[in-house]
Amino acid sequence: MLELDIRSFRYAEKEILKELSFSLEQGEHLVILGESGGGKSTLLHLIYGLLPLDMGTVKWQNKPLLGPGHHLIPGEKFIKLVAQDFNVMPFTSVSENIATHLSKLDEEADKVRISELLKVVDLYDYKDTLVKNLSGGQKQRVAIATALANAPQLLLLDEPFSNIDTFRKNSLRRKLFNYLKSKNISCITATHDAEEALSYADRILMLKNGSLEAIGTPEEIYRGIATPFQAGFFSEFSILPKNVLFDSDSSEAIIVLPHQLKPSPVETKLKIKVIKSYFKGANYLIFGIWGIVEVYFLHPVSLKGDETIYLSYHENN
Repeated sequence: MLELDIRSFRYAEKEILKELSFSLEQGEHLVILGESGGGKSTLLHLIYGLLPLDMGTVKWQNKPLLGPGHHLIPGEKFIKLVAQDFNVMPFTSVSENIATHLSKLDEEADKVRISELLKVVDLYDYKDTLVKNLSGGQKQRVAIATALANAPQLLLLDEPFSNIDTFRKNSLRRKLFNYLKSKNISCITATHDAEEALSYADRILMLKNGSLEAIGTPEEIYRGIATPFQAGFFSEFSILPKNVLFDSDSSEAIIVLPHQLKPSPVETKLKIKVIKSYFKGANYLIFGIWGIVEVYFLHPVSLKGDETIYLSYHENN
């Protein structure tokens, strides 16, 4: 189990992380969801041991993990970090990059291991290709495979699919995270991709300006959206008063996601003037206004600008 308790971490006189605590079970996948520059990469570097943590602790199986001042070579052998500036050997083949991290005591076992990892990252057809001749996304996949070579207990991934095209990304994510589950490898992924977090995380930790914004299962996080910051990761959103949405004496404004607003066959308090329709494949995202308030909702067909429509609120849809 990983246990982390950061009271404060400062870099160049700026506080990057503060009042941040969580734990991670063996085999669990935690996704750190946050904006660029919000402290996600710094958090991974602290866990791995690349940065000194003076005001807080990081423990693995109740043993403190110490920073660079306590190791000749920073980092822990049982933890692997795939950073955004992934480190690969450009003038050797994909297979040789992986082989460098294996024991070399059993050649046949190493071949099997290399083949297994090449299939996980979908690079088997490139096993003899020099890394310098690969695309950025392919190099990123080589870095992931080399990190897995020695079967770490904890894998830290910093925006691991940022250079990989969408067509390849979906298949790769399924293969990688299924593999980690099958091997009971703990994983922390730092990303700003909410779809990735919802689909593959056991828990999501939302990080805002270096502090804990929310933590829970993907369903808990999504159904518990309470602030514009949280909502902004998942979709467009509206901010509307309760007494317009349903029978209430309160005029308190709440976050409303597009799928929670439906066309109403009868008049409601929510009369919308349509501004623009955006095709989303399965439906259209409609942008309109209620008075001066921006409103977003889903509709099966495109609506014309200046058209008016009544909407009703459905909280649990």
